[in-house]
Amino acid sequence: MATALASTGRDIFYSICNWGNEQIASWGSTIANSWRTTNDIEVYETTTNQWQQLKANFLKNAMSADMAGSGGWNDPDMLQIGNSVLSDDEEMTHFALWALAKAPLIIGADLESIPPSSLAILKN
Repeated sequence: MATALASTGRDIFYSICNWGNEQIASWGSTIANSWRTTNDIEVYETTTNQWQQLKANFLKNAMSADMAGSGGWNDPDMLQIGNSVLSDDEEMTHFALWALAKAPLIIGADLESIPPSSLAILKN
């Protein structure tokens, strides 16, 4: 896939996902712009469970922080901002942690129904 995308001659952001298996952070940059370093963030019904999953993904992602750099980034999964599970403070912290981790800031919420406070965080 990487070869096919490169042959188009266009700039294309290529993200690969194997949920952090096979030491992907050590070789992901050779074929892609981002690579998943963690499992999916499950959508839980309670803030406590959601926050524990976000924290676990951040910490696991941090173990390969030295592999991220210009043109290639570790991806601990999509932002959960706007999914109505986290508090405003947790959403702001979540955004800050992903930015600190040099993670792709991929929005995981429906932008047609996102609360204004969540949208403000994403637009910051």
